[in-house]
Amino acid sequence: MSLAVHQNYSLKGLNTLGFDVVAEHFVQPDTLEALQEALLLSEANQWPVLMLGGGSNLILSNHIPGLVIQLANRGIELVNSSAEDVVVEVAGGENWHQMVETTLEQGWYGLENLALIPGTVGAAPIQNIGAYGVELKDRFVSLQAWDRKELRLVTIEKDQCDFGYRWSRFKGEDAGRYIVWSVRLCLSLIPDPVLNYRVLADQLEQQGIDQPHPNHLFETVCGIRRSKLPDPDELGNAGSFFENPVVKLEQYEQLKSAFPNLVAFADKPGFMKLAAGWLIDQAGWKGCRDGDVGVYDKQALVLVNHGGGDRSQLLMLAGKIQASVLERFGVQLDIEPRQYPIEPV
Repeated sequence: MSLAVHQNYSLKGLNTLGFDVVAEHFVQPDTLEALQEALLLSEANQWPVLMLGGGSNLILSNHIPGLVIQLANRGIELVNSSAEDVVVEVAGGENWHQMVETTLEQGWYGLENLALIPGTVGAAPIQNIGAYGVELKDRFVSLQAWDRKELRLVTIEKDQCDFGYRWSRFKGEDAGRYIVWSVRLCLSLIPDPVLNYRVLADQLEQQGIDQPHPNHLFETVCGIRRSKLPDPDELGNAGSFFENPVVKLEQYEQLKSAFPNLVAFADKPGFMKLAAGWLIDQAGWKGCRDGDVGVYDKQALVLVNHGGGDRSQLLMLAGKIQASVLERFGVQLDIEPRQYPIEPV
């Protein structure tokens, strides 16, 4: 067998929460043939399969049964171009942030608001990653994926992905069916920064930049994220732990009346998106520690592992926060990172 299969492999350095996780079996295929070989191996042994990207949006148990696959394919290819934009195809195993840096260096714009988001390119469509007024779907063209049901490589276009807020079909009806091998993105050759978020405009204004270039925006986004999110190498975390809840306009108005400083953003007609971090902060959780886990002292939306923590401790803390916010505001917070396995092993 040409595929290297590692047994009892530590994933401590491959999940950003820094949990002491051990995979029963682990592989890193860099070709489609190697990926197929890994999947055949899992079927022959009836192993469950976990696809691991950057390990940044995942809450893992201490023991992962079966097979963990982390794509190791690399490459960014120019597919076609016009006077105004380019289409590039990016391998699923590429690091997302490094890819954003590379596209900017090439003068291909549109991803700068998504700078410093951890994870891989292949994982990005699953979550429809987004930040500071831009979502992946805004630049997405299509993807190629290995269909585990039909056993073939398929192309899935943007309108077939059912993209929504932190959502795609790959999290719902087709969860686990497709392994994203590559992604096509349409990027602009004309600088057109998206400054919908006031915090970006304010930061640029403070720097004396009144006509920002995408490079300015990239650096500003990186600065803001670094100020809010701890470096996983120094303090384990999975980024934003709770989704920003979306409520009906009537509920928002009631909350705004009771809490005049409520932070919210317009969503689809008739709905408002509340800032989960603000709700958690106002409920008194910012900077709190509960054993080996806690709430980051600079951003209440981020739960952290101080070292020695595990999934059960983190979920217990999350449950306390959810109950607290529900009691104070009547709003249910949903956990954003995926949990695997669904039940502790």
